[in-house]
Amino acid sequence: MHKFMKMKYRKERDAIGIVDVADEVYWGAQTERSKQNFKIGDRSVGIDYMPLELVKAIAIIKRSVAIVNCRRGKLADDLKNVIVQVADEIIDGKLDDNFPLIVWQTGSGTQTNMNVNEVISNRAIEILGGVKGSKDPVHPNDHVNMGQSSNDTFPTAIHISVARKIHAQLIPSIKNFIDILNQKIQNFENIVKIGRTHFQDATPITVGQEFSAYVSVLEKHLLRLHEALPRIYELAQGGTAVGTGLNSYKGFDEDFVNEVRKYTFLDFSVATNKFEALSSKNTMLEVSSIMNHLATFLMKFSNDIRLLSSGPRCGIGELILPANEPGSSIMPGKVNPTQCEALNMVCAQVIGNHVTVSISESNGTLQLNTFAPVIAYNVLKSISLVSTAMDSFHKKCLQDLEVNHERVDLLLKDSLMLVTALVPKYGYDKASEIAKNAYNKNITLKDSAKELFNISTQEFDEIVITSEMINPEE
Repeated sequence: MHKFMKMKYRKERDAIGIVDVADEVYWGAQTERSKQNFKIGDRSVGIDYMPLELVKAIAIIKRSVAIVNCRRGKLADDLKNVIVQVADEIIDGKLDDNFPLIVWQTGSGTQTNMNVNEVISNRAIEILGGVKGSKDPVHPNDHVNMGQSSNDTFPTAIHISVARKIHAQLIPSIKNFIDILNQKIQNFENIVKIGRTHFQDATPITVGQEFSAYVSVLEKHLLRLHEALPRIYELAQGGTAVGTGLNSYKGFDEDFVNEVRKYTFLDFSVATNKFEALSSKNTMLEVSSIMNHLATFLMKFSNDIRLLSSGPRCGIGELILPANEPGSSIMPGKVNPTQCEALNMVCAQVIGNHVTVSISESNGTLQLNTFAPVIAYNVLKSISLVSTAMDSFHKKCLQDLEVNHERVDLLLKDSLMLVTALVPKYGYDKASEIAKNAYNKNITLKDSAKELFNISTQEFDEIVITSEMINPEE
């Protein structure tokens, strides 16, 4: 016979009253209320938990504020030390299970801020030998949240978490993608192929030139990111409830920013206007816009690769993709462009995320934008999705991508658009007649030129040189 142990609970109190909280966890009354009040989403499709990057950013804020408040004589040294100790435990991932709240909560992120405050308070109390839930000797509001409001803490956490994620994940992924593309450009720089516009044959281009366009776009996206960083680095902390700094003190914001810079090694600064920093999430809209631009390009890029590798026998077939897995449950031997399809779906999601961020920013009212959690969630999610999708495409597709030389040569020689090389000598109209005649009679351009205008084989070959059609004349 199985024996079940009854879960133990403790009494936690907030401004509304008393709440039962499982004794094994560190969160308190406000977290428990949010957990019970916002049961939105279910495990069948995944629950949208508040990103841990954001929670850890709040922990960075708490440790930094504690240090500053202690230095100013507003917080006892022993309390500062224990707050920093627990904040570091959160940052190191040791207390991840104590952050159960979802994105769908109060629009200021107050409950997640209090979740962190309560966890730090109760864990600190435990370290100091006190009783969890007593708020003594470390109070979640009076000590952990001293001189702060959720209204400045949550926006600050968004900026810290996004900045850290851009540096740790997005920028390296883009740079690695550029590097592998540059390798392919070097490998493919002398392979002349037929260009295409409007899904129709155009004049020749090298595969290297084709790929250089992709690098150029990515380099511009990287530049946009770097240009946005100074605005991402601006932190709202010190604005407290509405941007005035009530319950804070002069110099706090500068001291706080210096602590965060010291800890993160990133060039954070005090927000140029704290009223804007609380009432608007315009900088996050800018980041989301960059992600939207990047996703739009990556979808175009992915579709190009998918189209150029179509086949293997009845499509364009100029590129050969690595065979990572069987492509069909019914058609033997089929291999599909799965990395392209996965990247396309990621891009569709990121573009949708940007719509959410745009609507959320446009609905910020008066002194506070109350869509902060969903803005944070979607921006962080977009960065994560794009970064990991690029890494996957890099390793599982681009790295081993090859050119089908025979197919490239065949399509190049068969193209009617090589007739463009005859235009400078014979004029547009005669060149058009040659191409049309070749098409209608299914003969080569060379034979058509000879038939219509008695252009010799030797002259044709001296004019139509594909390797000389890929650059301007000297």
